Amino acid sequence: MNVGVVREIKPDERRVALLPGAAADLIHKGHRVIVESGAGAGAGAPDAAFLSVGAEILDSGSAVFEEAELIVHVKEPQASEIAMLRSDHILFTYLHLAAYPAVAEGLCESGATAIAYETVSRDGQLVLLAPMSHIAGRLSTQVGAFYLMAPNGGMGVLLGGHAGVPPGLVVVIGAGASGMNAIDVAVGLGAQVTVLDISVDALERVQSRWGSRVVTEYSTRHSVGEWTARADLVIGAVLVAGDKAPTIVTRQMVAAMRPGSVIVDISIDQGGCFETSRETTHHEPTYVVDGVVHYAVGNIPGSVPHTASRALSNATLPYVQSLASGLASAFEAHPELIGGVNVANGQLTNEAVAHGLGVDWTDPLTALGM
Repeated sequence: MNVGVVREIKPDERRVALLPGAAADLIHKGHRVIVESGAGAGAGAPDAAFLSVGAEILDSGSAVFEEAELIVHVKEPQASEIAMLRSDHILFTYLHLAAYPAVAEGLCESGATAIAYETVSRDGQLVLLAPMSHIAGRLSTQVGAFYLMAPNGGMGVLLGGHAGVPPGLVVVIGAGASGMNAIDVAVGLGAQVTVLDISVDALERVQSRWGSRVVTEYSTRHSVGEWTARADLVIGAVLVAGDKAPTIVTRQMVAAMRPGSVIVDISIDQGGCFETSRETTHHEPTYVVDGVVHYAVGNIPGSVPHTASRALSNATLPYVQSLASGLASAFEAHPELIGGVNVANGQLTNEAVAHGLGVDWTDPLTALGM
């Protein structure tokens, strides 16, 4: 099969979906790999590295779309890319369609089969979302600490504190993959840390890992309001796979936070879990509401494209190899890919995504006629 890798055109996105080493494995198995010139430059993979393993370099994204049957991407396709999709294309990428209804509509109109990394679940684990969740979680504390500094708009708190000066308070809402990594970095920095979740099992995992170093509390409207009002940094790490993220922190709760405190909404690519959130970019990452600094970048791992591209390419390669042999064999080898199918033959094919968009859905195998 012809496997295409295009240069990401979402603002400030420097990751690449497939690195030269992965391309080499595909070529060894008899597949053709076509790469848009410059696709890997931001991730430390120049055109020469792809050429050295036998990949072909084309001058434009449109040329790649024309030649490829399987298109491996990082972020959701932009409008100009959706216009180039055909019904015989398989698109494999992060989609987050509950937050991007126009993308869902465009994909349905294209007739392409769109498989979302973030809804591929194996043994209850979101195996292709996890690497980016880990990175986003770690970065969330890092960028939160940065924006807490007074020159960057924050109140001027050092999370680790100092002798005779209490450390800052980090409140993490959600103890999943991204939340656990946010906690890890916050603890490492010496901050006070409180984590809120509606899963007692998740809170027990937190307690087992960090003991009394981290305060755990069941998430209720009252507890969220109480802790956010005290926090220096609040990290939203809420996820309902495929669906729109629920609003956990209301506008009134944000207004009750201290001036110069910071919010980092990791959930923004699923619509955000703060009522005051709106998606930002790495170029303009923050804005202020009621004196609170909001960081709501929709592609947080895109700020570390070398690390993130390697993690993504490693995780997706086995699935790309299977998909390059056809959908039927891919589904047989990796049944979890069926849950990743979000759009097929003009129909939405994932129940959680459809719920988030408020529309009907069709079983993916039925839509594909399999």
